[in-house]
Amino acid sequence: MTADEKAQAKGEPAEGKVKKVVGRAVGNESMQAEGRADENVDDLRQANAKDAIKE
Repeated sequence: MTADEKAQAKGEPAEGKVKKVVGRAVGNESMQAEGRADENVDDLRQANAKDAIKE
C-alpha cells in the first residue's frame, strides 16, 4: 500500500461520518446510507489487515 493509498484510507471514515451526520441533519436517507457504507469499508479493511497479520 503506497503512502497515497494510506492517506486516502485514513480519510474515508471521517468522510463517511460527515456524510452520515449531514444526511441526518437534512433528512437525506441515501446520504446517511452512503456514510455508513464508507465507515463499514474502513472496518472491513482493518479486519482484513488484522487477519493477514495473524497468518
